[in-house]
Amino acid sequence: MKASTQKKIGNVIGKALMCLVILIVLFPVLWALPSMFKGRSEIFELPLHWLPNEWITDNFKTVFNMPDYNYLLSIGSTTLVSVLSVVLSLLVNMMAAYAFARVDFPFKKFLWIYMFSTMFIPGITILLTSVRVVSFLNMLDTIWVLIIPGIASGYNIFFFRQYFYGVPKYIEEAAMIDGLSKGGIFFRIYTRISTAPMVIIGMSVFMGYYNSFLWPVMTITKKTELYQIMQLVRTLSSRYKGNYGVVLVATLISLIIPFSIYCFFQKYIVQGISIAGIK
Repeated sequence: MKASTQKKIGNVIGKALMCLVILIVLFPVLWALPSMFKGRSEIFELPLHWLPNEWITDNFKTVFNMPDYNYLLSIGSTTLVSVLSVVLSLLVNMMAAYAFARVDFPFKKFLWIYMFSTMFIPGITILLTSVRVVSFLNMLDTIWVLIIPGIASGYNIFFFRQYFYGVPKYIEEAAMIDGLSKGGIFFRIYTRISTAPMVIIGMSVFMGYYNSFLWPVMTITKKTELYQIMQLVRTLSSRYKGNYGVVLVATLISLIIPFSIYCFFQKYIVQGISIAGIK
């Protein structure tokens, strides 16, 4: 058998396996989409069938017309918290990374080791302590308790620091000759050449906040208008036990925003992953 023929067969087998993996990954979503329009008993009706016998919209009416919860407000609140967190997280972590990479200051090595060590502390181990801190600061049931505690990240600082190390020093030296300060160099140069890492870290932060469940449950208990979307979906699953159509509607609609953002920034996300692999 010729090498070219073997290569073609290998490509066909590889593509077939890739399609199989994609089908396995997408199967739960493809199965769930029609289930949004099924009644409570039809979802698990035997024999199982993909399309509903009767298309109904009662599940959507239940989700959007809850008397004590506002589903759209929850999505809006979650999106607002996620966007603000992305902006503040990028600003704080990039400035810290720039300082560690390009600025000399007292106790720099000690602070770097201290910051670096936080990467190895599981967040769950300090969860109760964090709740006590925000309670002492009277931040419970406010939008800021959802944003501020997670802004600084040792991993994100490390990621940006390694990226900034790859920027040639002569660019910064030329900017300083032109009269730019350290702050001007950061905002005018480093932020403009860091689009790919900003997008990959920004998407990571956005998804982390958007899918957050445990922290909102522990810090938002009274103001239902601040309920995050995962928190509300869990509430619905408890309230409508057995009616999985309602839960599927609430879950799948909540995926629209992160999926749209991912599609929009897909090019930069791929570039950012490549950079992460190189660094």
